[in-house]
Amino acid sequence: MSVFADLQPELIWKHFQTLCEIPRPSKHEEQLRDYLKGWAELKGLTTHVDSVGNLIIRKPATPGYENRPGVILQGHLDMVCQANSDTVHDFFKDPIRPALKDGWLVAEGTTLGADNGIGVAFALAVLDSDDLAHGPIEALFTLDEEAGMGGALGLDTGILNGELLINIDTEEWGEFYLGCAGGIDVNVRRDYPEVDVPAGFVARQIAVKGLKGGHSGADIHLGRGNAIKILVRLIQQLSREIELHIASIKGGTARNALAREAFAVLTIAESDASKLDAAVDAFQALMRVELADVDDGVTLTIIEAQAEQVMADEYQVAILDALHAAPHGVKRMSQRVTGVVETSNNLGVVSIGNGKLFANFMVRSLLDSGFVALADEIESLWNLIGADVEREGGYPGWAPNPASKLLALFQDVYRQEFNAEAKTQVIHAGLECGILGSKYPHLDMVSFGPDIRGAHAPGERVNIESVGKAWQLLKAVLAAIPAKA
Repeated sequence: MSVFADLQPELIWKHFQTLCEIPRPSKHEEQLRDYLKGWAELKGLTTHVDSVGNLIIRKPATPGYENRPGVILQGHLDMVCQANSDTVHDFFKDPIRPALKDGWLVAEGTTLGADNGIGVAFALAVLDSDDLAHGPIEALFTLDEEAGMGGALGLDTGILNGELLINIDTEEWGEFYLGCAGGIDVNVRRDYPEVDVPAGFVARQIAVKGLKGGHSGADIHLGRGNAIKILVRLIQQLSREIELHIASIKGGTARNALAREAFAVLTIAESDASKLDAAVDAFQALMRVELADVDDGVTLTIIEAQAEQVMADEYQVAILDALHAAPHGVKRMSQRVTGVVETSNNLGVVSIGNGKLFANFMVRSLLDSGFVALADEIESLWNLIGADVEREGGYPGWAPNPASKLLALFQDVYRQEFNAEAKTQVIHAGLECGILGSKYPHLDMVSFGPDIRGAHAPGERVNIESVGKAWQLLKAVLAAIPAKA
């Protein structure tokens, strides 16, 4: 992959190239984990795989640094797998194909996996380097972060020895994170009866495409369109004007990504076809006005389709109403941290067809009580139509510690290296720090990383210059950690 040939720092990009070549969807990280385990053992490093499959690689201190506190470098092996509908890519087999563009490394039609492949590459570079000064190092590579934090939730206690934890999984260079949201998934299921398509009715597929998507936590406040909500709103409006019957609705592909595309197959009277065309054109124009300067590329199209059965009318009304009323977006801004979302919800995936409904809502909050309360609201809504609702994968937030000594060290070193002041932030996205802190309460933790844009969406990119600066900072921090008293 010649795109990496001249990139600096060489160690970082060497390891990120490896991560691009080895498929690593959530819950399917075994190939990468086993490769890294073998690589580490060939270098004479010790490894440990815990009961759920997380990988720990240990490297002894540089001579003279044995009395430094142990440092845990932490990242997750999995990536969000998103591709545009016109991009052919098998995330279980195909390598990621990055390109260079205006100082960024980008994957045009798919996600890049910089979240969190760059963080993993940083940890691997520390393990690989022969000329860094550091105390004892443990690199913790977790599984399944993007699909429910499964690796962190299942991490064994009593196996980590370090006192300081550096999470390399944030996306704004020059900012240090010391808190994050917790969250929970709410999954909705409902069976419904189907009936034959009425005589004289034809099928049409309506597609909503062209939205930017993005990270369901970090980008939720930007006002971008949700393809599922747009499509449901359109269908609700159309149902007041013409008789229609729903054969299927499919929207979104990941719980933690803003839905970029959604598709519905409807049946209508053939005589209403021109009305449908006009209504969809008018609705597209309306969406472009509402989403101006945010999601200008939103596009609605109609093509002929096939359908043999559709949802029974009385169920269609109830399900459509529930989806239309279902919350999405920012629920409340934080009153404690200015400019940060406190509580939000992402309607990330909907699948309707063959007599079955499934919908996933990813709820986040800086307050554990906040995500519980919003999950309660969602469950109450769906209880009204007799749906089955289950909650899974709940994880705690990471409470900020402004008195963190590790944070103070990062700030001092940043000031010395770059002659500037770093910012401190609390992020609405979920980091594994909250879970790790609940298992290892003594840990002093900070999260940082280079500039990444468009995580969880095709076109994800990482800024090359900021990778070099972040590597410079990490090396200097490791060398500056003081000896134990």
